[in-house]
Amino acid sequence: MRWKITLSYLGTHYAGWQRQPGDLTVQQVLEESFTAILRQPIEIVGCGRTDAGVHARKYAAHFDAEPFVASKTLYQVNAILPPDIAVNAIEETHADFHARFDGKERLYKYFMHFEKDPFLQNTSYYFHQAADLNKITLQESAALLLQYENFMPFCKTGSDADHYKCVLMESSWEVKEGRAVYTVRANRFLRGMVRLIVGTCLNVALGKISIDQMKDSLDQQVPMPHAWSVPAEGLFLEEVVY
Repeated sequence: MRWKITLSYLGTHYAGWQRQPGDLTVQQVLEESFTAILRQPIEIVGCGRTDAGVHARKYAAHFDAEPFVASKTLYQVNAILPPDIAVNAIEETHADFHARFDGKERLYKYFMHFEKDPFLQNTSYYFHQAADLNKITLQESAALLLQYENFMPFCKTGSDADHYKCVLMESSWEVKEGRAVYTVRANRFLRGMVRLIVGTCLNVALGKISIDQMKDSLDQQVPMPHAWSVPAEGLFLEEVVY
């Protein structure tokens, strides 16, 4: 039987989602927990990779296992998982469901705060140059992305992507007193894409590059000048739509 799980986690202490030798990952911890509770080998397929330090609120995954009582297993797994990982739901799904390939939309948010706040460490990026930000060009840079469908300038070096095409449905900033949030929704994302987008938007708003330079890089599909991948702690995978 195939099972779909929805979970949330703080990525601060993990080397991302995907298993890798020598580093602790979210996938590893989940697989070991489900294997221990269900007493059968469990391999979990996630909806995508998240980098080290990145968080998720509604991460989706699937695995195959013999029948079990979902409500009981949900309680048991959460009882042995560490405090920074929680399984929110377990449900039986159809045999050909695939957590990664069946996802139609993914929503990410990047959180920043402008005044030092110890209670926001690891879940929001402390950005101390807020006074220098041009809020108009910040929005313009985010909106510009909606005019494109290829995003090589926002793909991290070393990616195994076979193409750079993504369909963006939403790209915008919300700036409030002492805070800012970038929201982006697309059918897929390239490796490191959101953090590079946020860095570019901030560079434009700080006057380090112009909207025209950003446009030229997108038109020519070449790396962005002064490319900046912002820190991981502000990034959350908020939702996956199937």
